[in-house]
Amino acid sequence: MKFGKVDDPSIIDYTLPKTPKQTDDVLGEYKKSTFDDVRIGCAKWNKQELKNFYPRGTKNELTYYSSQFNSIELNASFYRMFPADQFKKWKKQSEPDFKFFPKVPRIISHIKRLKDSEELSKDFVSNTLPLKEKLGMNFLQLRDDFGPKNMERLENFFHHWPKNAPLAAEFRHPEWYEDKDIEKELNQILMKYNITHVITDSAGRRDIIHMSLTTPTAFIRYNGANHASDYTRLDDWLDRLEDWHTKGLKNVYFFIHQNIEMESPLLSAYFIENFNNRFGTAIKIPETLNK
Repeated sequence: MKFGKVDDPSIIDYTLPKTPKQTDDVLGEYKKSTFDDVRIGCAKWNKQELKNFYPRGTKNELTYYSSQFNSIELNASFYRMFPADQFKKWKKQSEPDFKFFPKVPRIISHIKRLKDSEELSKDFVSNTLPLKEKLGMNFLQLRDDFGPKNMERLENFFHHWPKNAPLAAEFRHPEWYEDKDIEKELNQILMKYNITHVITDSAGRRDIIHMSLTTPTAFIRYNGANHASDYTRLDDWLDRLEDWHTKGLKNVYFFIHQNIEMESPLLSAYFIENFNNRFGTAIKIPETLNK
């Protein structure tokens, strides 16, 4: 993941922004209790990217990956419209408690820019449904140049998005967050259609780490910089998630990327272990990273 990459990660101020009132208001509608669902994983499972993660002789990478992690940010679905049979195969190859978080195909988000994409969206969702209980939340990543001038198109897309498919959305154009009135309008649309606002934590794009929850779900795409600061940044996230949990946070979907992905499992294992210690959960820690 090269988005937000910087030449010298040590000079970046990684302080997390304060929690805005909107997030407190959203979470305030829920009572503090145990989490409903916590998923922590990587973005890919292929051996070429995650070098040194798979034991020698591993026959099926997904089967092994799903025995170590409870989820995957399925970026593969961004590059093509996979048929239903492929999702069936992935369901069969993965462990029982595993969940997939498919990325909306680029033909919808990047090529058509959401325009006239109702049928494509229905087809995509229909193809993912064979995952059944293993289907997590779909997520939409907008183009870097998809800005607030497309607000009406965005709302129209959410209006037509299949209601049986939970959706999160990531916005990368800086103008979504430069003007507080625009950001407020965006969040109101997301809340209107029950769309989770993806939070992206990347070294070179501190402008888009907005902290505005629109549902009781924190969907976080964390981009490490292959630097020692990656670990202290994760510690800060544990503090923030604990604060949100005391206010009513129900779900945590935390996916870890690296500029050099081979280190993503190691960073993920660190986060899982410390998450378990902090919240008393029992999420499996990848075995091969702890020998």
